[in-house]
Amino acid sequence: MRLLKADEFSSVFSLRCSSSNDFFQVLGRPNGLDHARLGLVVGKKTDKRAVGRNYIKRTVRETFRLNANKVTGIDLVVRARRPFGRKEGAAAREALISLLGKIHKCRK
Repeated sequence: MRLLKADEFSSVFSLRCSSSNDFFQVLGRPNGLDHARLGLVVGKKTDKRAVGRNYIKRTVRETFRLNANKVTGIDLVVRARRPFGRKEGAAAREALISLLGKIHKCRK
């Protein structure tokens, strides 16, 4: 599931717990559901080329899909902090997986 509406994003931004590293900032809040929902923020300041921004979004969505069992009952907003390409993709995925584990503690 995905966060799509502005009020869904703003609720995560207002009542949040966050964790970050070089690649991402992850914000979360409990949602009372049995599944997690994901929202993405990848602005033009992160990467001015649409190809790069789309690669970041695809990587985050796929990592979230493969690790959905680690986060349940939480709304997540993943904000990209810097661009990465195929060479750094594996490091970025590992960084996101570690942040998902940290942010899951906010569920309680």
